[in-house]
Amino acid sequence: MISKERTSSSGKLYKIFIYFVLILMALSILIPVAWVFMASIKQNVEFYGNPWRLPASFYLENFRAAWTTAKMGEYMLNSVYVTTLAITILLVVALPASYVLARFKFRGAKFLNTAFMAGLFINVNYIVVPIFLMLKDGDQFLKKTFGSFFLMNNLTVLAVVYAATALPFTIYLISSYFVTIPKDFEEAAYIDGAGYGRTMIQIIFPMAKPSIITVVLFNFLSFWNEYIISMTLMSSAKGPKTLPVGLLNLMQAQQSAANYGPMYAGLVLVMLPTLILYVCVQKNLTKGMTVGGLKG
Repeated sequence: MISKERTSSSGKLYKIFIYFVLILMALSILIPVAWVFMASIKQNVEFYGNPWRLPASFYLENFRAAWTTAKMGEYMLNSVYVTTLAITILLVVALPASYVLARFKFRGAKFLNTAFMAGLFINVNYIVVPIFLMLKDGDQFLKKTFGSFFLMNNLTVLAVVYAATALPFTIYLISSYFVTIPKDFEEAAYIDGAGYGRTMIQIIFPMAKPSIITVVLFNFLSFWNEYIISMTLMSSAKGPKTLPVGLLNLMQAQQSAANYGPMYAGLVLVMLPTLILYVCVQKNLTKGMTVGGLKG
């Protein structure tokens, strides 16, 4: 009896400790985010007093200055275009490739699986310079042949590079999920007269929706916040810029001018889309996929 009471008491203390740690971790994330949102609507003179004081009013002029004067609106549209195109290319390539690698045995399949697995261990930041040199040489060839550049300072090419660098992780994750889906569903579809393509699109892909949503969210965060590749491939001073690169330029300009309101407004513009996306997909992201058995 005494041992049971001690076990119950230790269990309660352990739960209290876990909740305490989780609350601390949550506060360490929520407090900085809330502070940035609060700072984005402050006037510049309010930053010289108590930094934790609530803003006197909603000073939305910071967002107008960040959106128009600092060109954050243009940079955001560029990021939306690059991220959307990169995710589209990635899914169009990765979904069929993952299905084939998970379901079919053919010559070279083992090599392809090994190659994609090896790609997981390559940090993209380490191959930025080779990518830059290849595109630079390609532009020199295009300049000599057609008289114009194309590969550098091109948002579409940047989206293709993003999609290519995300292929190993995406194919590994989705193919691992496809393996867990019973083949009975495909066999039933074949009996009903469906071909490989129709079965893949109408049967398998909908069943893998949680995995696909997870991939989309992770890659959206990666593409949206990516800085090094964008800064390297979009090196022209007058060329298009994505939001992280534009945000750094804004921060440098506003810090030197001691004008902090537009800087924090720019931070909010960067964070807001990711927060909205997470709120929209969190249920599908966290819940597991229950694959029911065949009836009968």
